[in-house]
Amino acid sequence: MYSLGEYIECIVAIMSTRHVLLGLLAERPKHGYELKKEHDHHLPGARPLAYGQVYATLQRLERDGFAEVAETAQGGGPERTVYAITDRGGAELARWLEEVEESAPYVVSPLFSRVVVAAVTGGAADGYLLRQRAAHLARMRELTAERRSGSPARALAADYALQHLDADLRWIETAMERLADLRGEIDA
Repeated sequence: MYSLGEYIECIVAIMSTRHVLLGLLAERPKHGYELKKEHDHHLPGARPLAYGQVYATLQRLERDGFAEVAETAQGGGPERTVYAITDRGGAELARWLEEVEESAPYVVSPLFSRVVVAAVTGGAADGYLLRQRAAHLARMRELTAERRSGSPARALAADYALQHLDADLRWIETAMERLADLRGEIDA
């Protein structure tokens, strides 16, 4: 059974996968294998798509009138169904690209939750924060090296991740300063 947060994360992933595939189809008709490869290449910081997810999403896009079968190609290997974006799919993609991404209304970070639970239960929140800080700094070093040696898409993904890690590090410093106040509030 999924928690509400995991369920929402799945819905968000489905929505963005659907739109990313529409975007990739906007260039020209493609088959599922090609879409999976292009997704993983153009979005190197994202979780790689499973082939099953690609084909299930393509079926939903076809069902909803956003994509259609352009041809079925029989080559030396398995039969390949080539999909094309429809006018309706193009309109949906344009609508999605114009939409402003809302900031999250709630804090849903495991980092935040662990610190609060550790403080509430009398655990070593400061020790956890120090370990998390060290892990973030190590990951930032990896991403910095990756950014210098990768493609422009990989560099962009690394920049995104680095800036989020940097924000977490600033929050960790703030949390370390506020732990005494939080413990006082819990004890009161």
